Amino acid sequence: MRRATIATMTATMLIGLDPAAAQACETLRLVPGGTVTQVTDGDTLVLDSGLVVRLIGTQAPKLPLGREGFPTWPLAPEAQAELTALALNRSVTLGYGGEEVDRYERALAHVFVETGTDTPVWAQQHMVEKGLARVYSFPDNRQCLDQLLAAEGRARAERLGIWADPYYSVRAADRPSQLLDLAGHYELVEGRVLLADQSGSRVYLNFGRFWKEDFTAVIEAPALKLFSGDGRDPLSLEGALVRVRGWVDVRDGPRIEITHPEQIEVLARP
Repeated sequence: MRRATIATMTATMLIGLDPAAAQACETLRLVPGGTVTQVTDGDTLVLDSGLVVRLIGTQAPKLPLGREGFPTWPLAPEAQAELTALALNRSVTLGYGGEEVDRYERALAHVFVETGTDTPVWAQQHMVEKGLARVYSFPDNRQCLDQLLAAEGRARAERLGIWADPYYSVRAADRPSQLLDLAGHYELVEGRVLLADQSGSRVYLNFGRFWKEDFTAVIEAPALKLFSGDGRDPLSLEGALVRVRGWVDVRDGPRIEITHPEQIEVLARP
């Protein structure tokens, strides 16, 4: 694909984005990817070159893929089928906006599928809009997340796909006993920050009055640098209603470690 065509494609897809989000997406490094020959699951493709591509920015329901004892997540076959219908045997363009290869040597890219229409289909947005993936981001890959979060919000409001299944329900921060049972799971948790406090190099967002038992979001020093670089002050979240996403662990009650700002969505300010 010619560079001019890629640039036109990118500009077309960014119509409707706010200026900051549009500018972020325009910085993707776009390269021809080849043809999709296999769809491993709802967020992983294999190209005719043999390159394995992980759809960065999303997490689809997981399949066992040979892992003994690993359960099939609800709607995982449906997610794989949807991505197959979209991308199999079609040409794609890859868009890189951060770390480009993971420890498994998979390409970490946004994927734009040629479907015969004027505008290629952004695979990540398509899967999130269908309710067959959720936003799953990393501190070293933060491009275009605003648009994906907006798509996720629409799918969740319409109870599409995973959002109609209790397995993927948004959890309540004021029910720590339920969150304890979800240790090791990737979850979305909503609640009001009762106290935002800094201790040493960490910021703690406490969602209950008993910090050794209640849910807490912990922001470590590297993440605080990202917050500062974005002009965001996590201490200002005290009293705010927020949605936090990440892996639940247990240390003085259930908690989620925040590694970058996009893990916290502000739903209402005090």
